[in-house]
Amino acid sequence: MTSGPHPYQEITLSSAGTVLGIFLTVLYGVMLLKPVAAKEWAVKLPRHHQSGIYTMSIGMIWFWLLVAPDLRGTFSFLGALSMDFADFSKMKPYLQVGVPLACLGMITCVREFLFVRGPGLTLLMAAAPLLYAADFEVAPFKNLVSFVAYAMILKGLFFVGMPYVFRDGANWLVANDRRFKMATTGGLILGLTILVFSFTLWSGH
Repeated sequence: MTSGPHPYQEITLSSAGTVLGIFLTVLYGVMLLKPVAAKEWAVKLPRHHQSGIYTMSIGMIWFWLLVAPDLRGTFSFLGALSMDFADFSKMKPYLQVGVPLACLGMITCVREFLFVRGPGLTLLMAAAPLLYAADFEVAPFKNLVSFVAYAMILKGLFFVGMPYVFRDGANWLVANDRRFKMATTGGLILGLTILVFSFTLWSGH
């Protein structure tokens, strides 16, 4: 962990909004342009173990970087995201060992809905920098980013603890073409709105 502000605290609202807007625009844009393939993948992915290995690894690696040791030399970059846990900092050495073991255990032993649990953990990790970016800002409509971040936290908790919710939700969404189109169109509009705000109202924040 380096001295000074944490990298999350240096993320600007405009940059966070740009990344979030691009992600949402691309995701929902592809789903809208390729509805048949998107529906097939939405139904298939919850039990696709191979994809789950990658998504769970991403979430776990991100989590490990937040508790990483203070390294020196060539690998000092690994500690750049390490956070100060105050009274709980004494738990970090255990987490530094426990997180990789948990990742390995999840990949090898928890095959059911592994793909859903992985993005769930990643959503929880990704919400933090978004909230930091919007914190204490005075830009108009900044709460749109906070709203998306809290929605990500809520989804992440359900996906990790109750992964079948993703499967049931995906099946419900793809069962009706009009419903699917409305959902993807709404997501695309949200992404484009955040992207436009990032280059206009949030510029310089």
